[in-house]
Amino acid sequence: MSHPDSKAAARAIDALRRGWPIAIAGQSLLAVETADPLRLAAFDPEGLAPVLISAGRAATLKLTNQLEAADPDAAVLVERAPWVDFAAATALADPQFDLATPLKGPFRALPLPDPAVAAAAIRFARIAGMLPAFFVGGTGVEAEVSLADIAAHENAEALAIATRARLPVAGAENAEIVAFRSPHAAGEHVALLIGQPNGQPPLVRLHSECLTGDVLGSLKCDCGPQLHAAIHAIATSGWGILLYLRQEGRGIGLVNKLRAYQLQDQGFDTVDANTRLGFAIDARDFGVAARMLTLLGQDKVRLLTNNPAKVAGLDAAGVRVIERVAHSLPPNPHNERYLATKRDRTGHQL
Repeated sequence: MSHPDSKAAARAIDALRRGWPIAIAGQSLLAVETADPLRLAAFDPEGLAPVLISAGRAATLKLTNQLEAADPDAAVLVERAPWVDFAAATALADPQFDLATPLKGPFRALPLPDPAVAAAAIRFARIAGMLPAFFVGGTGVEAEVSLADIAAHENAEALAIATRARLPVAGAENAEIVAFRSPHAAGEHVALLIGQPNGQPPLVRLHSECLTGDVLGSLKCDCGPQLHAAIHAIATSGWGILLYLRQEGRGIGLVNKLRAYQLQDQGFDTVDANTRLGFAIDARDFGVAARMLTLLGQDKVRLLTNNPAKVAGLDAAGVRVIERVAHSLPPNPHNERYLATKRDRTGHQL
């Protein structure tokens, strides 16, 4: 594997969002989401480029088995039949339009030339906050990224402390904020240290960024109330850390989270909405949280959570959870189904 280029992933993400073709390990790709008919014609003048989608999305088309569909990085290559024009490819990519735009079909899956590159493309779309769907094999590449570049972008070990400052906040006036940055990724994670170390493992909350809940007061989730209740609980305990992780929408990004909301309005729960979009049920990386805690000198914690996956994620990354402390709030009429789904389908112990 080649040495990673810390700028390559950023250039490729920028190109994807601008609708420019990129290459991953030599395989040319044009993102369906940001393309248009003219860009597709320039990329693929012969109209033969197949469409790469995730196995989870392909399950809607009956093109994959259940085992493949459960793997968030698995991919399916769809033959470019005459009826798979740009509009049809857009419908393949975005399940928001399934009810309004019935898929024509039939569709046929092709063998993947390189499954590792295809899986990397699916992951890279999520990193870029875009739908995991590409036209494959055209010309005019504007940016190239290697498998090593993508792996480096996902590597929590590159995270380092950037700066820190005193930050009194509502509910915890004795607090310090610490910012973390990676040379490979754009978003900064932060930790709020509340109180003073007392020789005991800190009470820790892993809170994933939620613009709609934390800032706008959305009632569709319980994120905002959980954030403020966590600060209060940590302050009451005397010593602890709130980690604010830049992993919006369980790791799929703000735009894709809002797409999932639209699918929920069509009747799908939060789990099915994510998988229909082509993502994992939960794409967050709790290794990032473990790295932050390690940099803060904490290898044993009391974890404020109802999510067993957070406990397992920290333990697997070398931070021992000595106690799980329940953290739940009463539902409202808008998030009752969301909370029931977390309990019944993702193992949350509410």
